[in-house]
Amino acid sequence: MKIALVHKRLDLRGGTERDLYRTAEGLRDLGHEIHLFCSEFGVAAPQGTQTHQIPVIPLGRTARMLSFAARAPQLIGQTRCDVVLGFGRMIDQDVLRSGGGTHKGFLQRLIENGGIRRNLWQGMSLYHRSLLALEKRQFAPGRVKKIIAVSDEVKRDIIANYSVNPTRIAVLYNGVDADRFHPACRDEFNKSVRMRWSIPLDVALVLFVGSGFQRKGLDRLIKLWNHPSLASVYLLVVGHDARLERYQARAQAVAPGRIIFTGRQDEIEKFYGAADIVALPAIQEAFGNVVLEALASGVPVLLSRDVGAVDLLEGRLLSGIVDRPDDPDNLAAKLLGLLASAKGPKFRQEAREVGEAHSWERHFQKLETLLLEARRPPSIASVA
Repeated sequence: MKIALVHKRLDLRGGTERDLYRTAEGLRDLGHEIHLFCSEFGVAAPQGTQTHQIPVIPLGRTARMLSFAARAPQLIGQTRCDVVLGFGRMIDQDVLRSGGGTHKGFLQRLIENGGIRRNLWQGMSLYHRSLLALEKRQFAPGRVKKIIAVSDEVKRDIIANYSVNPTRIAVLYNGVDADRFHPACRDEFNKSVRMRWSIPLDVALVLFVGSGFQRKGLDRLIKLWNHPSLASVYLLVVGHDARLERYQARAQAVAPGRIIFTGRQDEIEKFYGAADIVALPAIQEAFGNVVLEALASGVPVLLSRDVGAVDLLEGRLLSGIVDRPDDPDNLAAKLLGLLASAKGPKFRQEAREVGEAHSWERHFQKLETLLLEARRPPSIASVA
């Protein structure tokens, strides 16, 4: 097939951007002709794929978003692709991949946590109103042939907010590179990572990975780090946020020297090798690639119910699910309980087995089947 993959940016930073890159590689390796349509290319495209730059209006994020959504289908139509897979906001596509859930649902969660001032601000924001209008059009009947949700939670979110027929939505979990993310990383990188960031070798280490700290629940973790029971536990934060300095100042006030920020890191597998557990008590997280990466590395995870990848947990790993993440005592108790059992070899083996079961190879085979079902008839593709 001649496949169009569409998103505003190709990069190796950011979950959706990395998924786009990996999808291009995976479908290419299955023998398909891949065309990437983006307005920005932060990295070179995978070898053997073709790129097309979408011109956008550079007058703020609202203009960029709307101009991309309108212009991308026009340029794609000139290439006569068999199927168009969109990774973001666009007026027309054959298959829409929802990797972050609905913006409508996301805003509602922020309102619940942020109060009336956030509600008023969001109601006045041209960007949010424009995005919601575009999203409503995307999910309207007849707009796309198939919607791919990266988790059952995302599927529920789409149905709840836009009354989409469930038969139009296929759940397809992301994959993980089980060779890169491997328990062997612990033997190889544990000591070097801890020495680099001045973390003692004999203390418990909780790892938080992600950008957009509030949405992913870092505030919830920082609040409880002065809890007496966590006096010897370190928290390592890998990622970036626009308010990074505020978070650093708050962390210093709560637990001086025991909450460490590294910024973005490309070789993230090294950090899993140093961690005892990975914590993601998110307010909203459609899936959470971090979860599969941690599990494939043999590292148990602490998750709120709002993380889509929570559906993958089974057996002993279920003890890492937090039902009341806004209750500091409950969150601390769950975290300490998981730390107490996380070093056990059977626990880590169970984590690894879940990671191995969700390889990228299996993911792309299932994706290929979905795209074949949604491909355009030859007469339509040839004149599009």
